[in-house]
Amino acid sequence: MSTTPVIAVVESQLSDFGLTPLRAAHELGYRAVLVSNAPDRYRIVSTADEVYAKYIDGILTADTNSVAAVVEALAPFHAEGVLAGVMTVTDYNIPIVAELAAHFGLPGMNAAAAAACRDKLVQRELMRDAGVAVPRFTQAVTEADALAAAEEYGLPVVVKPMTESASIGVSLCRTPEEVAAAHHAIASVPLNFRGQPRRPGALVEEYLIGYELSAEIVYDGETHVVIGLTDKALGPHPYFAELGEVFPSLLSSQVREACEELAVRALRSVGHDFGAAHVEVKVTEGGPYVVEINGRMAGAEIPRLILESTGIHLQREVAKLHAGVPADLTPTQSRAAASRYLTARSAGILARVEGADLARRVPGVVTVVLQPKAGKPVKPAESNLDYLGTVVATADTAGDALRCADAAIGQLTPVVTEAEGE
Repeated sequence: MSTTPVIAVVESQLSDFGLTPLRAAHELGYRAVLVSNAPDRYRIVSTADEVYAKYIDGILTADTNSVAAVVEALAPFHAEGVLAGVMTVTDYNIPIVAELAAHFGLPGMNAAAAAACRDKLVQRELMRDAGVAVPRFTQAVTEADALAAAEEYGLPVVVKPMTESASIGVSLCRTPEEVAAAHHAIASVPLNFRGQPRRPGALVEEYLIGYELSAEIVYDGETHVVIGLTDKALGPHPYFAELGEVFPSLLSSQVREACEELAVRALRSVGHDFGAAHVEVKVTEGGPYVVEINGRMAGAEIPRLILESTGIHLQREVAKLHAGVPADLTPTQSRAAASRYLTARSAGILARVEGADLARRVPGVVTVVLQPKAGKPVKPAESNLDYLGTVVATADTAGDALRCADAAIGQLTPVVTEAEGE
């Protein structure tokens, strides 16, 4: 029997980032155990072969939509006294992990806060009641509810599911017909991306015109520490897929301070009291508004940007918190980094991506990763699940890093052929 303590990661994001907490836990000296209802789902990401071979110390198959099932799976570790922490970096399992932590007496977020971070309707209600600026919103159970909300707020409006992630199902609707179609597309599907029941209907929101950023925050046991703000680039409407980030933000100190203060107030309003948070903010003519709270560290390439910019290894520090070890959030350097995501320009079958060698030659580029392999069906990005690849560049300033990342992504050309039967 091994006496090495265990950190259990209960599901994760379906991306290279999603596997980094397992690697971080292993590198910290813990046994990194993946708990999943489909452990092989993560093997499609580009770093999976290395992570599964070198950094995952155990795999447990369990119904990760059931607290009782995961308790049963982890009970032997707890009985042996080696279960040091449970964590996740996917929104779908935040409430379950909070309940697991409470059951086993491990560090974790309180259950009510975790539930609020998971549910876009609940968190908006709490923020609104606390005086935190949020867009006007309605839980539209019926199509008539959705059309009435759209008329009240004025077109266009945003229609979205209440318990999805990665911008899945989010769309900007410019006409009543589009509102009705978006509502039907969401309300007619009873389960979310990970097979959990959805709330009835859809969320209809006032459309905020402005630019988006996110606040990366960690509660260290005493206070909410703002690691920094991330500038975010979005793809074309009607979707809200993210096409890249810059860290630290290029915005003025006045805007940054207003957004940081709002983000911390938002977290306090939902009772967030443990670990990392990723708060999305829209800056409009009338000031900043909270778009949503995610009760986990940022995904995609943002932790990598933070590491390259500040020296803070967010995955490791958050894993330490879950194991009851204080996090070190002290920056050790002051640089900048930027990411850009490759997406398909048309739907079809991916034949190849050209230009990776050229992208790697752009000054400042530290990562060029291509995701889907040739022969996979692809489409223009409708959500953050539709990326074909990623580039990350670093520099002394955020502006320089951004220009390098833009230059690198411009070297990549996805070659897409028509799907069979078209």
